[in-house]
Amino acid sequence: MPVATDIPPRRLTLIDLAMGVGVALTWGLGIVFAKAAIAHFPPILLMALRFAVTALVLVWFVRMPRGQMAALFFIALISAALQYSLTFTGLKGLDAGVAALIVQLEVPFLVLVGAVFLKEKTGWRKWAGIALAFFGVYQIAGEPRISAALGSVLLVVAGAFVWAVGQAMIRRLRDIDGLTVTAWVAVMAAPQLLAVSLVVETGHWQAIQSAGWVVWATVLYLGLVMTALGYGLWYTLIRRNPVSRVAPFLLLLPVFAVLGGAVFLGEVMSAGTMLGGALVIAGVGIILTDRT
Repeated sequence: MPVATDIPPRRLTLIDLAMGVGVALTWGLGIVFAKAAIAHFPPILLMALRFAVTALVLVWFVRMPRGQMAALFFIALISAALQYSLTFTGLKGLDAGVAALIVQLEVPFLVLVGAVFLKEKTGWRKWAGIALAFFGVYQIAGEPRISAALGSVLLVVAGAFVWAVGQAMIRRLRDIDGLTVTAWVAVMAAPQLLAVSLVVETGHWQAIQSAGWVVWATVLYLGLVMTALGYGLWYTLIRRNPVSRVAPFLLLLPVFAVLGGAVFLGEVMSAGTMLGGALVIAGVGIILTDRT
């Protein structure tokens, strides 16, 4: 399948801007709500239910993309099943705001993947931003309370990398819209995630029986808003624009997540974590302002 390198540079429209902010908002708050839910629910099982909701809602409105089902299967395996297993298992051991800052590595990983696999131009400013962002995560991981959960940090970092690889795979698709990608990735990801959950997690039935309204409301939010709406917008953006042009919208994700974590979960960041977060955001900001 050919690599999509022929998307011409263009100015982002107001619709593109609104879509980018909407993606950051839905994903940022999704991390906060998921953090609340996985205190009582296995995280990978939560993700399986999330994609099941998305599939049940969207699959009726899109056609089966014949000839691309195999590609979508592997996209679902990488960008959904593997990525969310890593990221949300890691989230279980971290505050939502901290996890959201580490997730910002998706931006430099996207640029790296875009440069290597999609042949997108990457100048020295982007490389400097990438280095600063990684140093910021190193600073965050060095905080005593967070260093005690280093395994969780590494899971979230790995999830960010896998997510970026999945986005490059999506860019290879031809003649398929964002809603169709979202729907069929969800159809395939739900059983994949359930299989992973059954292998590595326990207490499924007990968790379902004891789940309160917060858990089920989170499942609906993650499935309908964060995935159906958020990914529908995102897949449309990255198919209309170069990855490096729209990736900076993810800079807003930790802003919404940190605010949401403080308001809904009572999270408080240490000075060292805030410094590391500032370095991460500064690094991503350098990437954002580079026009090469």
